[in-house]
Amino acid sequence: QVQLVESGGGLVQAGGSLRLSCTASGRSFSNYVMAWFRQAPGKEREFVLAITYRGNIIYDSDSVKSRFTISGDAAKNTWYLQMNSLRPEDTAVYYCAARWRVVKTTPDYDYWGQGTQVSVSS
Repeated sequence: QVQLVESGGGLVQAGGSLRLSCTASGRSFSNYVMAWFRQAPGKEREFVLAITYRGNIIYDSDSVKSRFTISGDAAKNTWYLQMNSLRPEDTAVYYCAARWRVVKTTPDYDYWGQGTQVSVSS
């Protein structure tokens, strides 16, 4: 059974940092795109950033690019979302997702985690 499990969410003050983890199991993800999405209350799920199986990183926006990054530890089948300079508008449930080879910025992914809440206070 394929599972993606996120952890690391929490409450942080504006300007602070958090690192989210996504641990995958149940199959090899060596040819998968690993992405992070987020969903704020009353809004649609939106793409944040992704890393391809070749190590290329795709960002949603310059704002994300300047503050967030994604990395992976293949040996642990774990991916990380490092978020710095957090803002109240970053408050959302963050989801990791996996897709075979091709990056999509729409939520058309094969596997999803259950999500982890990130709350940023002003």
